Amino acid sequence: MTEFQDPFLKSSDPVKFDEKYVDSTVRPGDIGIADQWAVTPAADPCSADLATPVNSGYFTKAFLNNLPFYRPGLSPNFRGLEVGAAFGYLLFGPYALTGPLRNSDFALTAGLLGAVGAVHILTALLVLYNAPGKAPIVQPADSTINEPPADLFTRTGWADFTSGFWLGGCGGAVFAWLLCGTLHLDTITPLIKNIWVGG
Repeated sequence: MTEFQDPFLKSSDPVKFDEKYVDSTVRPGDIGIADQWAVTPAADPCSADLATPVNSGYFTKAFLNNLPFYRPGLSPNFRGLEVGAAFGYLLFGPYALTGPLRNSDFALTAGLLGAVGAVHILTALLVLYNAPGKAPIVQPADSTINEPPADLFTRTGWADFTSGFWLGGCGGAVFAWLLCGTLHLDTITPLIKNIWVGG
């Protein structure tokens, strides 16, 4: 009886495999597919910080570490400016093209006002996050983000991020409004506006 047949049998001899089951092309340094897709704890396994193929993969880490929120070498104000500009620019379209005034002459102005209003609401939420007694929670390094920005997670850093977000959001919405108002989009916008109109 071998160890595979009887788990209670303890043998000091190493298990010998038949030669036909041994792959001679495998080298000791080779990484198998099971090792590539293994889920391992990144730090403390009790904190649910696991390194998976998704959150510790090359593409995910490269993408998230190059976002303005995590990119090294930026000031908190410039981080907020970049994030806010993206939000303001992207919020203009849904308000202008699918809002209740989409078929009127004031569609672009309504889109601008809606996007600026949404940026103000998001800015108020960022202010409220910094308002309670304790400072913002510092994100520890994990399996995805190697070096979270330490200067962002202070009261001053978060206030700078919030002011940059407000300025960038309003500027991004105005930039999208100028683009849609000056470019000849008369052939494209009626198609987008009438997608949700029945009849």
